[in-house]
Amino acid sequence: MTNEAMDKQGTPKASIFDGWNAAPNLVTYSRIVLVIIFLVLDALAGEWGADNLTFRWIAAVLFIIAASTDKIDGWMARKYNQVTEMGKLMDPIADKLLTCGAMIVCSVFGELGWWVTILFLIREIGITVMRFFVMERPGGKVIAAAWPGKLKTVFQCVGLSMLLLPMWALDGSATTPLWLTAYYFLTYTVIYVALVLCLYSGGVYLYNTFVAPNKR
Repeated sequence: MTNEAMDKQGTPKASIFDGWNAAPNLVTYSRIVLVIIFLVLDALAGEWGADNLTFRWIAAVLFIIAASTDKIDGWMARKYNQVTEMGKLMDPIADKLLTCGAMIVCSVFGELGWWVTILFLIREIGITVMRFFVMERPGGKVIAAAWPGKLKTVFQCVGLSMLLLPMWALDGSATTPLWLTAYYFLTYTVIYVALVLCLYSGGVYLYNTFVAPNKR
């Protein structure tokens, strides 16, 4: 057996495909399919859902369901001792497909500034590429998301859920009511908090990957 197939303790390195068909991973795969359906409906709904309000409502509900099931596969993996390298890799990828896909569509429609989406994309794509890089190193293992990254995901999903819900359709007045202004103010505030956590958690990941191991 080659050194590349051994971890630092001299035991065989787990393959990324070990346990690929475990129940928690199947849930993750299902979430990815749900993401594709969500993105299609969201795009067809048009800006703020003006082209098809029904599609926008359905897309928002699908987004919330897909975001919520993230906790289900993680809970299943821990409860039934089915934590796998594939799961640790695919779970955050599923999250990124959902959130980044939603942000791109929102930016295309002018619902969210491109600068916000681009900063998220730089961080998310960069961290994903580094995850693959870490796996390819001798003894490399996928580093699970730390608490800042998990908190970022919560704020991001809540903020995007609020943005996707066409609350404007609930008001038929000619002027924008105060409650609707407050709602969207809170929506963008939550998204901006998620952006701060996104950049911070990216820095934490870089530190844990490249700096902390050298201090041991």
